Amino acid sequence: MNRHAIRAIYMFEMARTFRTLLQSILSPVISTSLYFVVFGSAIGSRMTQIDGVAYAAFIIPGLTMLSLLTESISNASFGIYMPRFAGTIYEVLSAPISWVEIVTGYVGAAASKSILLGSIILITARLFVPYEIAHPVWMVAFLVLTSVTFSLFGFIIGLWADGFEKLQLVPMLIVTPLTFLGGSFYSIRMLPPLWQKITLANPVVYLVSGFRWSFFGTADVGVELSLGMTSAFLIACLVAVRWLLKSGYRLKS
Repeated sequence: MNRHAIRAIYMFEMARTFRTLLQSILSPVISTSLYFVVFGSAIGSRMTQIDGVAYAAFIIPGLTMLSLLTESISNASFGIYMPRFAGTIYEVLSAPISWVEIVTGYVGAAASKSILLGSIILITARLFVPYEIAHPVWMVAFLVLTSVTFSLFGFIIGLWADGFEKLQLVPMLIVTPLTFLGGSFYSIRMLPPLWQKITLANPVVYLVSGFRWSFFGTADVGVELSLGMTSAFLIACLVAVRWLLKSGYRLKS
C-alpha cells in the first residue's frame, strides 16, 4: 500500500475544500438550518409527536441524511471529474499506484468532507432543537458508512459523466427525490399499507431509518436490515469502481 500516494491525493482534495469553504461547508449548513426553521419551528409546533418524538427532533436524522447523501455524491463526482476534464488524471494513472490507492485517496477525502459536514449540521441543530442520541456509537457508524458508500457512488458518477450537466443529473433527478420520499420528514408507517410496501423499494428508507434509530431507538425497518442494505450497496459500488478503473472506462481514451 503506497501511503504517500494516498496522502498526496487526500491532502490535495481536502485543500480544495478549504479553498471553497463557502460552497463546500457553509452553503449546505445554511440550507439545512433553513429547513430546521421552517419545518422544525414553523410547522413542527403544529405537528403531533411521531413515535413519542417531537416532530422538530424527528426530522433531524432525515435532514442530516439529505445533506450527507447530496454532498457525498457531489464531492466525490467533482473530485474525479475535474482531473479528467483538465487532463491531470493521466499523471495519476501513470504513477505506480493501484486502483485501491486511487479510490482510497479520492473517496476518503470526499467521505471526510461529508462526515465533517454532517457533524457541523448536528451541532447546528442543537441551536434550534434539543435532542439526545440514544446510540452514539451506531450514529457514528451509520454516518461513516453512508458517507463512504455514497462517496463511492459519486465516484462512479464522476467516471461516467462526460459533461458538467451530468454531474448534477443523478443527484437532482434521482437521489434528492428518493431522499424526500424515503421518510426524511415522516414515518413510512403513516402511509397507507400499499404505499408502505412500495416505499420499501427505496434504498434511502433504510439509511434514514437506521440513522434515526441511532438517535431515538425507533425505526421504520429493523436496524439489522438497514445495516445490511447499506453494506450491500457499498459492496456493489466497490465492485463497480474496480471494474471501471481496471477497464479504464473514460479514463484512457
